[in-house]
Amino acid sequence: MLEKLKKKLIKSEKKNLAVFVDGPNILRKELKINLQDISDALKKLGKIKIARAYLNQYATDKLVEACANQGYEPIIVVGDVDVYMAVDATEACFNPNIDAIAFVTRDSDFLPALIKAKRNGKETIVVLVEEASAVALKNTADKVIILHKGV
Repeated sequence: MLEKLKKKLIKSEKKNLAVFVDGPNILRKELKINLQDISDALKKLGKIKIARAYLNQYATDKLVEACANQGYEPIIVVGDVDVYMAVDATEACFNPNIDAIAFVTRDSDFLPALIKAKRNGKETIVVLVEEASAVALKNTADKVIILHKGV
C-alpha cells in the first residue's frame, strides 16, 4: 500500500506540460523576459512536452530563431495570435499525454481556454510578468508564476 502511494506521489510531481507563449505580449524588449526564464520556471513543475511561441508576421528573423534555439516551436500568424494560441491550447486539453497547460501572457484573453482545460481535468498554470496583469487568469488558474522584468 505504501509503495503504491509513493509511486502515485512521484508520478504526480512529474507532470507533462504544454506551454503556450503569447509572443507579442510577452517577448518584448521593454519586459526583458526571455524564453529561458519561462522554461526554467516551468521545469520546476514538470517536463515540457509541448512548447510553442506564437508570433505575428512582424516578428524578426532573430526572434524566430531565438524561439527555435530555446526549444519552442515558433508559430507565425498573420494578425492577432490569440485565436491560434487558444485553439491549440484547447486541443491540448484532449491530449492524454498532457497533465498541465501553461499560458504565458499578460492579458485575460485566454480565460475560456483555461476554463476548458480545467473542465477536462488539466492542471492550469499562468505565467505572468506583472502582479497586476491578467487578473481573471490569475484568479482562475491552479498555479500562478510571476516573472519579474529584467534589468
